[in-house]
Amino acid sequence: MDNSTWAANHSGQLDFILVGLFSQSKHPALLCMVIFVIFLMALSGNSILILLIHSNTHLHTPMYFFISQLSLMDMMYISVIVPKMLMDQVMSMNKISAPECGMQMFLYLTLVGSEFFLLAAMAYDRYVAICRPLRYSILMKHRVCLFLVSGCWFLGSVDGFMLTPVTMTFPFCRSREVHHFFCEVPAIMKLSCSDTSLYETLMYLCCVLMLLIPVTVISSSYTFILLTIHRMNSAEGRKKAFTTCSSHMTVVILFYGAAVYTYMLPSSYHTPEKDMVVSVFYTILTPVLNPLIYSFRNKDVTRALKKMLNVGSVFQETVK
Repeated sequence: MDNSTWAANHSGQLDFILVGLFSQSKHPALLCMVIFVIFLMALSGNSILILLIHSNTHLHTPMYFFISQLSLMDMMYISVIVPKMLMDQVMSMNKISAPECGMQMFLYLTLVGSEFFLLAAMAYDRYVAICRPLRYSILMKHRVCLFLVSGCWFLGSVDGFMLTPVTMTFPFCRSREVHHFFCEVPAIMKLSCSDTSLYETLMYLCCVLMLLIPVTVISSSYTFILLTIHRMNSAEGRKKAFTTCSSHMTVVILFYGAAVYTYMLPSSYHTPEKDMVVSVFYTILTPVLNPLIYSFRNKDVTRALKKMLNVGSVFQETVK
């Protein structure tokens, strides 16, 4: 190995090879089309939900403000991963440069970390709405909501700034083949030729902390919510509270379950195939499911959608 190759290997400047999903598929063209359709569904579903929330005054509440932020995060992080993957398949290229890999990793970690904390903020909002309804307008005024959302974005970016530089500065002198469809930290770390055990332990502790704080907030909020629902005299009130919370809990279970598998289970539980399946679930499928969960199970959103469609049909009739 000459000096230039050695330097490139140890400075991380060579391209990585993303083995990806399509190499594992017997019908890559069909899989490419399916993922493209899912990507369009995720973008359109979340865009419509954001548009509905911002255009309908009845949805200008803290709960829907948080949902619009969740949709924005979903749109962003599916866009960080899927377009690159589809373009590589169409153009028969599967390389990604070290700076591009680092940027993708940073954006992904920031967005996923932000969503962890946003789900906790949403649980707190439901706690205040159900358990402290008389003080809701004070405790969850717009300034407080902006502060909570800003805090979620900030904490997510801290996660990105902590893990990305360290991961990308390790020497990569093994195969440059990443057995994944994007630059996720565990997949990249497997390529390092240095001892990463200390870093993996610190990363594990960081992820525990990133999950423990939101999970504590969520579990505490829902404990109080369930106790309050149990004491409600109105059957209609219990049903409304349970319906609102069940949508959020569905999203929490889907998202946190996948995150726990990826970052907290020992490596003996992992295989490249399992890792890709789990990553597909929470990076590609979850952004499609979130707007469906929050719209089909929510009368306010469906009512706003019908109103928007009626306005559109009336406008078309007027033009004709």
